[in-house]
Amino acid sequence: METPVERAPRARSPQRRARAPQRRRRRFSNPARTWSKRLARYRPGLVADTFAALAQMYGRPVWQRVHDPTSELVLTILSQNSADVNAEKAFDELRRHWPTSLADDRGSKINRPGWGGIGVESGGPPDWAAVEAAPLDELIDVIRPGGLAPQKAPRIQASLAAVRERSDGYDLDWLAGLPPSQAVAWLTAIPGIGRKTASVVLLFAFGMPLMPVDRHVERVSKRIGLVPPKADLAFAHDAFLELLQPHQMHEGHVQLITHGRQTCHAQRPACVRCAIRPRCRYVDAKAP
Repeated sequence: METPVERAPRARSPQRRARAPQRRRRRFSNPARTWSKRLARYRPGLVADTFAALAQMYGRPVWQRVHDPTSELVLTILSQNSADVNAEKAFDELRRHWPTSLADDRGSKINRPGWGGIGVESGGPPDWAAVEAAPLDELIDVIRPGGLAPQKAPRIQASLAAVRERSDGYDLDWLAGLPPSQAVAWLTAIPGIGRKTASVVLLFAFGMPLMPVDRHVERVSKRIGLVPPKADLAFAHDAFLELLQPHQMHEGHVQLITHGRQTCHAQRPACVRCAIRPRCRYVDAKAP
């Protein structure tokens, strides 16, 4: 009986090797972009209709710088988890306790769109060097009217130290030369500075195309359906970067926060006088 002869495997021809399937490159999804496309498909025109309705109710805000960037940063820290009017009291106390030659005691108030208080006193910023060098207990006592002073005082001093080390002073205008993402990254590296605080500072001090999402913006946008009802704040920030054009960021933030304060309240929202009502999922779960 003959032993079968083992045959060597046939070599693939160059043509067959060329036809061999190639491994597909992995594509990383962008959930916020996916949401934006889904909204455009199933609820077309929602962003435009929302902007038009809010403009009908409140007019259109115009961006302009009101506070210098470092004052904007400290004032925003003071407003964290506190009413804006209390943050104003704490900021004015900083200027009285550590005044500069630019201080103004006339008592006139300055305010900006999107802010919920009555305004801070006009004049220059506090003596930031003195604020940074102050004993922590003294700073806590000065800003106590703003609420949560033991948490905010170390954040203010850490922020001032970071600004001084970067600019050899207390000037934040250099941030204007960075792309928004890099400016946000620099600010959020400071302890106690989150994405919302950083976005507020960069939007109002420099007009950067960022969308701060506070509790009012979050509530209103979820009720309308601009962001999913269970979305976290990180997703909401990303979603607005996809939903809005750069020139719409300031108007969008100011209008949504104003609507949350004046009409779309957390308790008993005034839906009967809301111009967005026909497209609001809070009023009608099946609104187009």
